[in-house]
Formats: sequence, C-alpha cells, structure tokens
Amino acid sequence: MKIMIINPNTTASMTEKMAQAARKVAAPGTELIATQPADGPVSIESHFDEAISAIGVLDTIREHQADAYVIACFGDPGLLAARELTAAPVLGIAEAAFHVASMISTRFSVVTTLARTGIIAEHLLDQYGFASHCRKVRATDLPVLALEEDNDSAYEHLYQECLLAQKEDQIGAIVLGCGGMADMAERLTEALGMPVIDGVTAAVKFAEALVGLNCYTSRFGDLAPPPAKPFIGRFEYLSTRA
Repeated sequence: MKIMIINPNTTASMTEKMAQAARKVAAPGTELIATQPADGPVSIESHFDEAISAIGVLDTIREHQADAYVIACFGDPGLLAARELTAAPVLGIAEAAFHVASMISTRFSVVTTLARTGIIAEHLLDQYGFASHCRKVRATDLPVLALEEDNDSAYEHLYQECLLAQKEDQIGAIVLGCGGMADMAERLTEALGMPVIDGVTAAVKFAEALVGLNCYTSRFGDLAPPPAKPFIGRFEYLSTRA
C-alpha cells in the first residue's frame, strides 16, 4: 500500500524527520511518500497558519493518489475537507495520538510547543471527545522551528516538561503535541519509563490498519464529495461540473 505523509508546513527538514520516524514503524510492503506544499507557512503556530496551510494539504491530495494520507500537523488542518476529497482514509496526527493514548492509559497529558497551540489542542480534545481523558495540556514555549534548529536543547526542554507531567498529572501516557517532535518519542519513552506517543507514527499504523480492513471514508452524509460549483478568481482551478 502507498501512504502519503503531508507536512502542511513548508519546512523540508521537518518532513524528512517525520518520514524517518514513520519508516521505523511501517510494515514491510508499505510505501511511504513524504511531502510538503510549495507554498505556505514555514511553521504552523496559529489558526491563521492552519487556514493557509489547509489549502496546500487539499491541493496535494487532489494531485497525488495514495491508498491513505496522513496530515502531519498536530492541529489536523483541513482534515474533514480532505476526507471529502477522497475515499482513501485520511488521518490527522492529533486524532490518531489521542486514540492511542486512550487505548493504553486512562489519563494522559499533552506536551506541545507554544502556549497558544496548547489552546488549539484543547479545542481538538473536546471536538474529538477526548477532553475527559486528558489531564493537562502543557506548553514548552518552544517555537516549532526550534525543534529543527537546536535538537538537543529542544529535547531537554521537552524532557523537563514531560517529567513534570509524569510527576504532577497522575497520568499513564504523554502525547507529543507537534509533528516536529516525531524523532523524540522513542527516546523520551525510554528516559521516562512511560509511553510517549508521537502522532505521525500512530497515524501511519492506523492508516495501514484501515487499508488492510478495506475501510474507506464514507461517501454519505457530510463527508460526501463537495457539491459541484464554480469557483472565482485565484481558486477557479477548483471549479467542478455536476
């Protein structure tokens, strides 16, 4: 099967980091293709960033066929719109990570980057039905690109916040709240002796399972293909006919 990992930001080094983490867990015979849009923000740290990046995610899915797609940003930008565009399973890394954490623990905490993205994570926990499972969303106050610029320093900040979560939150697992942390989950799990979950690898494994089960996105209800209609101006290329 072919799984496409879409990094919604335009930082290629982060795309490759996530691809490497995914390759470690992918089953034999799974082809992983990792990419990012040509246009958009270099990192995603706001609702505005998410809105802009979602266009790149949707264009990528329209232009490239795969058996499943992973949207590799913890805000899951454009997730439902992407599911409207394809019957292939589309996984968001936040949703996937929350599911895994709830399967192996009764309570978990999220450790993310900036405090403002923690608020976005709280909205997703509520939207996906996991608010009662999450004890706390913690922020390291690291900008996303700091994960690329000084990996050792970023790891230390992340480790210290995870350590506080382990000591104070009465939890059984930790969810990492950024796709750019994908390379740190295994190391943190070993250091803490507690499951630390990366959403990129979780989403890849769920994607493999859904394809293996022949379970595809429903074409009924609100995830049916978008109604055909004309688009005007810069989005004219999206125009469709009934």
